[in-house]
Order: sequence, then C-alpha cells, then structure tokens
Amino acid sequence: MTVSNRRYADQPFKSIGAKLVPFFKTVAIYFLLFIPVDRPSHFASLIKCLPIISLIGFVLLHQLSLSHSCSSSWRILLGLIFSCIADAFLIWPDYFVHGMAVFALAHIFYAAAFGFSPLNLYTGVVLYALSALVSLLLLPGLDGILTIGVPIYSFILVTMTWRAVAQVQFNEDLWTWAKVCSCIGGVLFMISDLLIGIHYFYRPIPFSQVLIMSTYYVAQLGIALSVVDSRADAPALLESSKHD
Repeated sequence: MTVSNRRYADQPFKSIGAKLVPFFKTVAIYFLLFIPVDRPSHFASLIKCLPIISLIGFVLLHQLSLSHSCSSSWRILLGLIFSCIADAFLIWPDYFVHGMAVFALAHIFYAAAFGFSPLNLYTGVVLYALSALVSLLLLPGLDGILTIGVPIYSFILVTMTWRAVAQVQFNEDLWTWAKVCSCIGGVLFMISDLLIGIHYFYRPIPFSQVLIMSTYYVAQLGIALSVVDSRADAPALLESSKHD
C-alpha cells in the first residue's frame, strides 16, 4: 500500500466520531453511577454492558457484509458479543469461571480477525514469556479449576495481544491508524486482565475498579476500531491495483 492509498484507507477513520457518541455516553454513565463490584444486580450488569453494546452497534453501523473482505469485521462483532455476555457473568462472583471462559472465546475471535500475517515471532515470544512469569506469580493464590483455567486463559489472551501488536509494521506502508488503535486495544486488554489477576489472586490494588474498567473500555474501543480497516481495505487495494 502506497502512502497515498494509506491516506485513502484512513479517511473513514476520520469520520466515525458521531457513531461513537453512544459508547462515550454509556462509559460516562458507568463511571458516574459507579456501582461497586460487591453489589451485583441486573441493573449493574446492564450498566456495565452498555458500552460494549454500543460498540456492537458501532460495528453494525459500518454496514458489514458477508464478503470475504469483511470477514474480520464479523469476527470482531462476535468477539464483542461474547465480551458482553462475559461482562454479564462477571457481575456475579459465582460465575467468574463462566465469564473467563466466554472471554476466552472472545479473544479467539479477535485473534482470528487480526490474522497471523505478519507473524512477528519475536513479539510473541516476549509476550508468552511475560505471561508465564505472571502465571507463576498468581499460582499460589489460585485453587480448584482456576489453577488450570487461568494459565489457559492467559495463553489465549496473550495470543490475541500478540496478533494485535504484530499487525502494526512501522517500517513499512502496511499500517493504518485503526491498526494502531487495535494494537493499543490488545495491550490494554492484557493490562486490564493483569490488574484483575493481581487484585484478586495476589494482593489488592487501590482503585482497582477504576483502573480495570477504564483500561478495559479503552481496549474494547481500540479493537472495535479495527473494523474501519476492514471496510477501507477493499477500495484501497482496488485503487492500488489500478496503478500497478
């Protein structure tokens, strides 16, 4: 992709502000009400899920089609839907494992959307090594199914993060601002879940709910913005082929 075509592909990214207004409003509502995590209710579940529901609407408003060029957008959409279901589960402590399992499905769809090219193996090795160290740190605080579940979930989460980071190639023309946003989203998702792990299985973190949910919502926003690339890639590649 040439520089001019990259600018062409980024044009839709500059006109999405209005479609994101519901997301920012629902995030503001969440933090204004700020229902403590130790007060689970169906209302708290709705307030927590509304920002993700807004992102689902954002993806749908980008006029997804069944064409091959938008297959990654459908995977992002499925990832958001599973994330919303997982958020509802995690409101109730007894469903923590269920929520973790559904989030793992969301990460699988996100990783599939990002793809495995370019591979960027070095980034993957570094992230998996860090994940192994964190799992060892948390292991004494885990029991039951979490002893197995948390390492498995961490592996899937890191795979998603690796694929989000790997798609940004700054030394080439193979990047757009939407890809940068999804890269940031993947990293922030990992940080958000790291905070959850440390807070619940190692030692309590001050202002944990604010830190966890703020990084989580920004992460999901960044990942959702990757659909802008999906919509832009086809015309950009067509324009590029005309000049070959």
